[in-house]
Order: sequence, then structure tokens, then C-alpha cells
Amino acid sequence: MSRPSEDPPPEGPVAEGDDRRAPYDPMPHGPAEVGVGPWEGPWPEGEQYDARLLREGDRRNVVDRYRYWSMEAIVADLDTRRHDFHVAIENWQHDFNIGTIVRSANAFLAAEVHIVGRRRWNRRGAMVTDRYQHVRHHEMPDDLATYLHERGVRLLGIDNLPGSAHLETMEMPRRVCFLFGQEGPGLSEAARAVCDGTFSIAQFGSTRSINASAAAAITMHTWVTTYADLSGDDAWRG
Repeated sequence: MSRPSEDPPPEGPVAEGDDRRAPYDPMPHGPAEVGVGPWEGPWPEGEQYDARLLREGDRRNVVDRYRYWSMEAIVADLDTRRHDFHVAIENWQHDFNIGTIVRSANAFLAAEVHIVGRRRWNRRGAMVTDRYQHVRHHEMPDDLATYLHERGVRLLGIDNLPGSAHLETMEMPRRVCFLFGQEGPGLSEAARAVCDGTFSIAQFGSTRSINASAAAAITMHTWVTTYADLSGDDAWRG
């Protein structure tokens, strides 16, 4: 068996059939820089800007329109255009999915996020996005249901239960709260009892269920494709 060439990679164009290649460099332009540095030139005017961020730079995980804005200004702007859907998560076992679901709720601009059960939850997966959301706590599922129904919001549970509607074909309510159960057991009996209905997501493989945070993201995106304005500047695509 022939040995690979030990000659250094050619500096110019590589001829066809020549297997000498430059070593793979995953970051040929250097490490990715998160955010932006200090503002260059005269500072912009406006109450939304944060002097510290303008002076030191903004390394937060926010879209470009909110660079150098204070957190309070960002929340106030988000509040002017939040969507009509809510997201609720049962929290009986400190589910690690909660933080990821909260992050998706921020990305899809949910009206509110509701934590049902234990007040403390794992924020690691949220990547600080919970600071830009209105997060409410409810002791029990019936407390959540009462809060929503008083505001004209339907409560739909997501679980692959017999008789559940199909997310892909059901009529999606505009004012709705999607309730997700714990990873593993799914919706609790108390949660099922107060839901106005349940729906499931079509699967085609061997597993009986998908990750709760994945199901939440799919569900929120389905609402967005049904009701959100995808043509304007509010839809950020990077």
C-alpha cells in the first residue's frame, strides 16, 4: 500500500488528482466574535440606548435592532408587538427542558410564559432570554386555567394521547396557551383535566415521543406560520 505524500501542501492551485491539501482550519478568519464593540463616533440619541453598552460594547445575544439598547427598552418594544399565544410548562421535577422552551418562547415572541408547580426552575438553557419575557408562576394547573380563561385564552395540552387532535390539520386558535408536561411522564392528570383539548405532533420513526423542548418549538412555529406577519421587519432571519 502506498504511503501518503509527506511533502508540504502546495501553495498555489492544487492540480486534479493531487491529494496534497492544506490542513483543515475550522475558523480560517479567527474565532467568532460575539456581539459588537464600543460605539465608534458620536453616540446616537434616544432613551433606549444604554451608556455602558455604548462605551464598553454589547456582547449580549440580541438581534441587531436591539444593539446597545437597555434591557428595559427592549422589553418595552417587545411588548408593543407580542403575539397572542402563551406557553406553559409543568415543573414538578426541575425539568431541564424549561430553559430551552423559554428561549424558544422568546424567539417566537410569546405573550407570556407560565411555570406550573415548583417556583424554581433551571434557567441555564434560557440563555438569559427569560429577562425579556413575562414569566408567571402558578401553583397548580387549575390556577393556570383560571388565569387564562379570565382573559379569553384557550388552554391546549400537547401530548400523544388517544383522541388528541393533530397539530398538522387542526384549526389553530389565535388566543391560546400551549401546555407542555414533564419530559417522560408528559402532562399530569391534573393538567389534562383542565385543558380545553389536547393535540399531538405526527412522528414517523420508532420512538413514541419527541423531546418536550422540540415539541414546544414545533408548536410555536406552527402558530407563527399561521398568524404572524412574516413579510415585515419584525421577522428576524439573521
